[in-house]
Amino acid sequence: MKHLFFSILLITIALNSADAQTALKEISKVPLTFGEVVSIDSKILSESRTLNIYLPDGYNTADTLKYPVIYLLDGSMNEDFLHIVGLVQFFNLQMNMPKTIVVGIANIDRKRDFTFPTTDRKLKMDYPTTGGSRKFIDFLESEVQPYIKANYPTTNQKMLIGQSLGGLLATEILFKKPTLFTDYIIVSPSLWWDNESLLKDARMFLGAHSKMPANVYVSVGAEGEIMEREAKSLAELLKNSGKPNLNSEFLFLSNENHATILHQSVNDTFKLMFPYKEN
Repeated sequence: MKHLFFSILLITIALNSADAQTALKEISKVPLTFGEVVSIDSKILSESRTLNIYLPDGYNTADTLKYPVIYLLDGSMNEDFLHIVGLVQFFNLQMNMPKTIVVGIANIDRKRDFTFPTTDRKLKMDYPTTGGSRKFIDFLESEVQPYIKANYPTTNQKMLIGQSLGGLLATEILFKKPTLFTDYIIVSPSLWWDNESLLKDARMFLGAHSKMPANVYVSVGAEGEIMEREAKSLAELLKNSGKPNLNSEFLFLSNENHATILHQSVNDTFKLMFPYKEN
């Protein structure tokens, strides 16, 4: 009887499994789409570059609604694009963030694109392709931003998110072309690059602009004395710049390290930018 019981049980399980598989096969599948992947032929960089573009729920080019844009460095699908998009969707759903387009700029050689030339021999040996930030900034200004403006309904708000070497690039843009973006989220910037020359020349760069209309959010985690000191020094220089319309905030996230800092930093920065408002 025991063998008969187990035989019946196995047959029943097999039949139920077959029914489930049959039922699953009958369910239709459609692509999960929340944006577009665009390849643009960059004349400045002499290569094709990929933009991963998140379009918010309800996006319709036929509407009169216009959208702010977040430009995300390290914006490849296997880097920071998906989880930053998740934060944007969450803050639009639960907080006071407007529906926003996210443009993730996929990497080819981030060490080349995010760094300016250095005279440091060791850095040049360790990172032989570096020094291309000027071209990459021109690429952002003359090719990426015009493409987005021409093809999507956008407001004048342009936010930039960059971490580590991306934070170094974001700082360089802020110092050299501050009006390229309206908001800068600078996370754990690698200001050690070129023996801290960007930080050492900060007052010169700030002095070159009569106005710097930008909101800047600098953050760092428990990432060692050098990186913490540099981020704090940058924040203090911005805070005390005396520039009209240059607003800055500093976040020290002691529970985060270099690997975990970005997501929490953007989350906390969005809280400052788009605070919760009850209906």
